[in-house]
Amino acid sequence: MAATGFHTLSAVGLFNGEKHKHPLGVTLPPARRFSASVTVFSSRLVDYEQPFVKSFWNYLEAAKDFIRPEDNGPSRWFSPLERSKDPCDGAPLLLFLPGIDGNGLGLIRQHQKLGQMFDIWCLHIPASNRSSFTDLVAMVETTVKYENQRSPGKPIYLVGESLGACIALAVAACNPDIDLVLILSNPATSFGHSSLQHLAPLVKALPDQLNLAFPSVLSLIPGGPLKRMVAHWVRGLPETETAANIFQDLVITSTLTSILADTFRRETLLWKLKLLDAAAIFANAHLHLVQAQTLILSSGNDQILPSKYEGKRLRKKLLKCEVRSFKDNGHCLFLEDGIDLVSIIKATSFYRRGSRQDYVSDYIPPTISEFNKSYGINRLLEVIMGPVFLSTTEDGKVVRGLGGIPSEGPVLLVGNHMLLASDKISLPGQFVHERNINLRPLVHPMMFSRLRDGLLPDVSVYDMLRMMGSVPISGTHLHNLLSAKSHILLFPGGIREALHQYKLMWPEKAEFVRAAAKFGAKIVPFCGVGEDDFLKVVVDYNDQIKVPLVKEVLKRVTAEGPEVRGSLEGEEGNQDFHMPGVIPKCPGRYYYYFGKEIKTGAEELRDRDKAKEVYADVKKEVERCIKFVKQRREEDPYRPLLPRLKYHLQHGLLSQVPTFHF
Repeated sequence: MAATGFHTLSAVGLFNGEKHKHPLGVTLPPARRFSASVTVFSSRLVDYEQPFVKSFWNYLEAAKDFIRPEDNGPSRWFSPLERSKDPCDGAPLLLFLPGIDGNGLGLIRQHQKLGQMFDIWCLHIPASNRSSFTDLVAMVETTVKYENQRSPGKPIYLVGESLGACIALAVAACNPDIDLVLILSNPATSFGHSSLQHLAPLVKALPDQLNLAFPSVLSLIPGGPLKRMVAHWVRGLPETETAANIFQDLVITSTLTSILADTFRRETLLWKLKLLDAAAIFANAHLHLVQAQTLILSSGNDQILPSKYEGKRLRKKLLKCEVRSFKDNGHCLFLEDGIDLVSIIKATSFYRRGSRQDYVSDYIPPTISEFNKSYGINRLLEVIMGPVFLSTTEDGKVVRGLGGIPSEGPVLLVGNHMLLASDKISLPGQFVHERNINLRPLVHPMMFSRLRDGLLPDVSVYDMLRMMGSVPISGTHLHNLLSAKSHILLFPGGIREALHQYKLMWPEKAEFVRAAAKFGAKIVPFCGVGEDDFLKVVVDYNDQIKVPLVKEVLKRVTAEGPEVRGSLEGEEGNQDFHMPGVIPKCPGRYYYYFGKEIKTGAEELRDRDKAKEVYADVKKEVERCIKFVKQRREEDPYRPLLPRLKYHLQHGLLSQVPTFHF
C-alpha cells in the first residue's frame, strides 16, 4: 500500500505507513477539521471548497495502482488525506466501507470536502482476499469499538456502498449502544432480487480461457459513453470537442475494463457473489436490531441492483431512516458527476459532532456553489415575483434594499407569515446576495421529522431550506441562536398564519422579547405583502372543517407531524395542517418592508410588563408596515408583471425594477 501514496492504518487506527505523494503526483492537503466549539460560520456564507476537483479518470488512475492480483494480504484501513495532527479536535470519524470492488476508492471525488468535516478512513479489501462476511464485520466492529472508547460522546459515521452498506448494517445491529450514523448508497440488501444472484452458474459454465470482467461495465461509467456522446451532440458542441469527448469516453471504457478484469477474475467474482449473498442474508435478518440514524441513497438507474425500490423497503424496516432518491444516477453514485456527499449530509441535517445535533455549532453554511445550485431553481420565480425590499436606517430613513438591517448580531427579524410561507423564496437569498448574511429561520419541526408516514410531503422537499440554515422552532434553539449572535427569522404566527392573508395570529406571551433582551438583541419588525396579487383564497380552514370527512383527514394529517403550541387554546394554538383552496390571479408584485429596529436590554428581561409593551410595539409596527405597503403599492407602475418584463427586456434581466416613491 505504501506505493499508492495513501496512509495505511491498522484495524484499530494506528499509522503503519509514512507520508507520500498521491499517485497522480499531487500532494493532498491536510484535512481541515471543525472544532466542536467553533461557531464562526453562524451568519456568513463561506466558500471553503478546494480548487482541485477529482474526476472519474482520477479514480481509474488511482485504482490501477491499488489493484494488484498478487496482493493477498489482509484487509486494512488507509487515510486518503495527509494529516497535520491527530484527529482530536472535534471532527467525527468517517469509515468508508467499499462495494464489491473492494479497493476503497469510491469516495475519491468526495475526499477533499469530506476532509474538512470528518477524519476519513477507507477500508481496502485486496482482490485476492478471501475474508468471509463475518470476518469483515468483525474487523470493522473492532475499529468502531476502539474508536468509541477512545472518543466517547462522538458519533462514528459508516458510509457504505452495496456490500459496504451491508457491513455497516451488520455492525450497527450488533452494537446498538454505540452512536453510529449510517449513510448507505445502493445497499446490497436487495441482492436476492437482482440478476446477480443468477450470475454464479453462468460464470462456472464459462471456459477457463475467457478473461471475464464484470458484466455491467458500462453501467459503472456515469452516463455511459453512448449516453454521454448523444448528450454532447444535443448540447451542440463543436465537432472537434465532441470527438475529443467521445475519445475520452472510449479510453475510460478501455481502462475500466482492464481494471475490472484484474479485480474480478473468475475465482474472485465467484467469491464476491458468494460474499454478497451472505451479506444480504445477514443484514436483512438483523434489520430490526438497527438503532442507528440512517440515510439511504437510492439510484433510480442502477443496472446492478434494484436500488430504486430498496430504499423504500428499508425505510419501513429501519427505525430511524430517511431516503433520498437520485432517479438518473447509476450504481456507483459517489463517482458520478453532480453528486456531492457533503451537500447531501448538510441538506439532510445528518452532520453532528456530539451525541445530539447542535443547530449552532454543527451548522456549516452553504458554499457559494451550493447556494447558487439551491436557489437557481427559484430564479424564474424571482423574476415573476419582482420582489421589492425596503428597510429603515437608525435615523428613521426608509431606503431601497437591506441597508437598514444591522450588520452585527444578534438580530431578531419578526414579521407576518405570508400565504403558504411564500416568503421563504426571496428572503434568504436576498440577504445572502446583498449583505452576505445567512438567515437562520425558525420553522415548524415537520420540516425535520415525522411521527409517522402518511399524507404529509416527505421531509426531502425541505432539504434546501435546511441547508440554508432553517432550525426547528423551540425556546432552546432561539436561545442558542441568540447567544451565537445570529440573524434570526421568526414568524410568531406559525403555520396557522401562513394559511391566511394579512391576519396576525400571535400568541399572548412575549417570550421572544425576553429571550432577545437576555442577549441585548435588536428586534426588527417587518412585513411581507403581495401574495394576494398571485393567489385568491376561496376555501379556508373554517370552510373545510364544516365537512366531517375533510375534518377527520386534517386531524390525521396533523397527527403525522410534531406538535407545536399544543398547550395554547383558541386561534393562536390551532396549528392543524391544511391546504387552503386557492385560485391563481394575474401576477402582481411582492414587497418586504423592514421597520426601525427596537433595542432590548436588562429592563425588558427584569420587568414582564415592559416586555409586554415591547411585544405590543413589535406587533403594532408589523401591522403599520403592512398597511403602509398595501397603500403605497397602488402607486407602483411596475406592480403588474408585464411592465416589469418590458423593463427587463430594455435594461437586462439583472436590473433593479423601480417601484413607488417612499
